[in-house]
Amino acid sequence: MIYVDRVKPTFFLFTDASVNPQTNVGYGAYLLLAEYELEAPHQEERVRLKRFTKTTSSKLELQTLLWALSEIKFKKRKIIIFTDCQNLISLQDRRERIIKNNYMTKKNELLRNHELYKKFYTLVARNECDFVKVKGHKKTQEKDFVDNLFTLVDRASREALRDSLD
Repeated sequence: MIYVDRVKPTFFLFTDASVNPQTNVGYGAYLLLAEYELEAPHQEERVRLKRFTKTTSSKLELQTLLWALSEIKFKKRKIIIFTDCQNLISLQDRRERIIKNNYMTKKNELLRNHELYKKFYTLVARNECDFVKVKGHKKTQEKDFVDNLFTLVDRASREALRDSLD
């Protein structure tokens, strides 16, 4: 028997985004599940979507994560964040250097998304966040349980973008 702490469970956050580089419009999607909800039916109905403008691919991935984290009202919980965005994974690793350099580049210019990075570090610090890199767009037969959940946000963001172009 697996013990699940329903009072203070671990949460699983899946995020993905799709952008049209010609229009700089994109859609972010996220799915937040407590560990005891992982195998519940109809997960696709719980995926949240949001439209973003004046964005790029990397920026949109960050905006989507920030939107998801800002909607989470609890604090000091374990959240495992699944993303296919290497930039999000590396932001956590680069935290100390970015803050030490006061969000400046080697040329002494502010980093392009410095305000988003500040918000990222603030929101991630609210909870115990671990990042897991997911390989997107796997063949169906290669997907595991996590990949199938990630596919829900991947598909939602791509379909929303496609529908907006019609």
